[in-house]
Amino acid sequence: MNTQRIVILGGTGFVGQSLVARLSADGHALHLLSRNRQAQRHAAVGRNVTLVTADVHDPAALRAHFAGADAVINLVGILNEQGRNTFQRVHVELARKIIDACRDTGVPRLHQMSSLQAGKGASRYLITRGEAEALVRASALDWTIYEPSTLFGPGDGLVSRFDALLRMAPAVPLPRPGARMAPVYVGDVTEAIARCVANPDVSIGQTFELYGPEVWTLVDIVQAIRDTRGRRRLVLPLPDALGRLQAAVAQFAPGKPFTPDNFLSLCTDSVGTVDGLARLGIVPQSLSAWLPRLLSQPVRQRRLDQARGRRRP
Repeated sequence: MNTQRIVILGGTGFVGQSLVARLSADGHALHLLSRNRQAQRHAAVGRNVTLVTADVHDPAALRAHFAGADAVINLVGILNEQGRNTFQRVHVELARKIIDACRDTGVPRLHQMSSLQAGKGASRYLITRGEAEALVRASALDWTIYEPSTLFGPGDGLVSRFDALLRMAPAVPLPRPGARMAPVYVGDVTEAIARCVANPDVSIGQTFELYGPEVWTLVDIVQAIRDTRGRRRLVLPLPDALGRLQAAVAQFAPGKPFTPDNFLSLCTDSVGTVDGLARLGIVPQSLSAWLPRLLSQPVRQRRLDQARGRRRP
């Protein structure tokens, strides 16, 4: 395998940390750009990994760090807008700056993280993901685009988020309960990227839909988390009118747990049509098989506790 010098934007995030470990194991020299190097030192684990502080929205900084690289991987994305970090700035304008910096420094290869159903539906998240994809496809670079469905894995924003809600509240009101998705394991996504890095002949100019082997509704996922934990909680499916109201209120809560744009995203099912993992020879792992491990409560132990009459809350 030919090792490469790769610059990664968003390498300290959920997908990024998994990808850094995977690409480092292949021997690639990785250059991670972070807003705060000291706060993200835990992410620079592995051989040939360098973590530097850089403003990825500064074109001059991008050119300085891209110089001499073989490829750039852009994993930067947001689910909610905050201050200056709008969907337009983070998804579209950043993609344009990255493309320009690659062109100016002679970097030929760009790997672009996107989202399943990018460009579809009414949410600004999906619309701007689609606009970024259009910029990448129109560039003269050797590009590959990755479109994952909802991601799961240790420390994710799916299982861990709803597990926390179920732990705190006796009942969970759930908007868009029938929203369909095919959750994909983060390790399968990073394996897909690693294989595309290693095999440009089969990946340049390609878009890969990355989704898991099971299609779930949102309410089924939340109930499965509850049942795996053995908790007695009500999951209350909300009609859309109440779901929109919930989003309108929750967007002002600390951390923006749910926003009107999140609601609109759920209106577009995150289910694919062309299996990108299969195209790359990857057998996807299922959410149902992972749930007991993600929740750190082996099913066998829970059954023993129940048999002893000590059902956990």
